[in-house]
Amino acid sequence: MASRRGTTVMARWWCLVLAVAAALAVPAAPATAAPELCGQFDSTRVDEGRAVVQNNRWGAGTAQCIDVQGRGFTITRADHDNSTSGAPAGYPSVFEGCHYAICTADSGLPLQVSAFGDLRSSVAVSVPPSGGEYNVAYDLWFDPTRRTDGQNTGAELMIWLDRRGRPQPVGSRVGSATIAGATWDVWVGNIGWNVISFVRTTGTSAVRDLDLDLTAFTREAVRRGQISPSWYLTSVQFGFEPWVGGAGLAARDFTFPTSGSAPAPGPAPAPTPSPRPQPTAPAPQGRTGRIVGLAGRCLDVAGARSADGTPIIIWDCHGGANQRWTVTPGGSISSLGRCLATEGGGTANGTRVVLRGCDGSATQRWEAQPNGNLRNAGSGKVLDVAGYEGRPGTPTQIWDANGWTTQANQVWRLP
Repeated sequence: MASRRGTTVMARWWCLVLAVAAALAVPAAPATAAPELCGQFDSTRVDEGRAVVQNNRWGAGTAQCIDVQGRGFTITRADHDNSTSGAPAGYPSVFEGCHYAICTADSGLPLQVSAFGDLRSSVAVSVPPSGGEYNVAYDLWFDPTRRTDGQNTGAELMIWLDRRGRPQPVGSRVGSATIAGATWDVWVGNIGWNVISFVRTTGTSAVRDLDLDLTAFTREAVRRGQISPSWYLTSVQFGFEPWVGGAGLAARDFTFPTSGSAPAPGPAPAPTPSPRPQPTAPAPQGRTGRIVGLAGRCLDVAGARSADGTPIIIWDCHGGANQRWTVTPGGSISSLGRCLATEGGGTANGTRVVLRGCDGSATQRWEAQPNGNLRNAGSGKVLDVAGYEGRPGTPTQIWDANGWTTQANQVWRLP
């Protein structure tokens, strides 16, 4: 006769068998799929927030998708066919630092140029065997202040490690430099901020072992007067600018270990409300509504402030008072009781567009053109989204109208 202990042991043994069988019968949970980003400005944090991967399709309406893998990504779809004499379709990329109010953890940025130590970066890259027109490039952003949001206004430093096809950097070639054991053509331009580009004369995608010396490139830009030592590096980005195609481009294992002294940015001070000054001359009545421009975004009075000199930017359309514009037959365009004007009455390319008290001057008169341009009567230039950048917060400026084709960043739909 079995003892109670023997019965208990046997029961426990059968329970164990049943438990094992039940476990074997349950299918394994599927592996988590890599995030896919297809939205125009979709982004996701990786490596516990220490880096961000972004789709950043700012210059085209064609489809683009990327698969995120750790501190990198692969472009899985890119239906682009942009003219290589114009802007690229976008800049799918991975970055550390602060970019349009998205800040990564532990980057040490913003960092003043004068405080640079030994800043280096590496990344592993693969490119498709054929097809497409694109570059393989770092993009470093600099601002006169410790900016963590909006458009940087100091300089953009690009390092073109490789390119396929006809694309060229902004501006014109001004010389060459030997940096990081290679020879680079140096290009300089200005699109509302300085752009200095280093284009490797013998392309390479093998930067993983190159351990790229970012400090050396920055010092060369300072020597050439394109960056001030008092400015701040706000972000370090790596990715691809595709003009045509681009599927199959991939970046892996992006690193940016900072070496320098930079206190973490403190919280932004609370904005002090500005009193609403009275306009010096009331704007006459006319059509009122939104003015829509690049990427479907609206002309916007930054921060809904009505003070003289308030920047005019583009922003997601929301119907607020700071996006309601009155366009009159006399050419004035007004919002919040004040008029669209060039900063300081300026007439040069790159002059910012701001809000000012209406006074009827030529730099406050705008002439709608058949192609959608808004021509400033005082300068003969047109209202332009700086840098062909479609992100919310991008400032506007005046610039020469493109003489051979209508550019999307100079086209506006009036109320």
